[in-house]
Amino acid sequence: MSLRSIPLIVLAFILYNAIVLLFGADALEKNLIEIQMLSGGLWKFNWGHFIILVTLILLFIELVKATYTNVSSLVDHGLSMIVFIACLVEFLMTPQAATSVFFLIVVATAIDVVAGFTIGIRVAQRDLNLGTGN
Repeated sequence: MSLRSIPLIVLAFILYNAIVLLFGADALEKNLIEIQMLSGGLWKFNWGHFIILVTLILLFIELVKATYTNVSSLVDHGLSMIVFIACLVEFLMTPQAATSVFFLIVVATAIDVVAGFTIGIRVAQRDLNLGTGN
């Protein structure tokens, strides 16, 4: 099994748990930066926003990985399903995971699973069509 077959979105799951378990759920609301905007408004970027940003970046990488067809992509899809199930169980069963930030991580893992299988099937169909000379 190569490193390519490990679903990177698990890093968002680990990051969330590390922050919440070490510092408590209130840590998600702690501001990382505050920037005065030209409009006069104050933009606040907190740990919860950071986790969502990391999750979106990792989801993009996972979607790009789904366009490859090889044995490691099959393992990646299976492991992505396990990550989704682990996230869903934690969301439903753990009070510290009952936040909007974690819900968005669960949604991102669900998108990873569905899109991974969908893109994988479409790419495999295209590869089969190219192989037959059509």
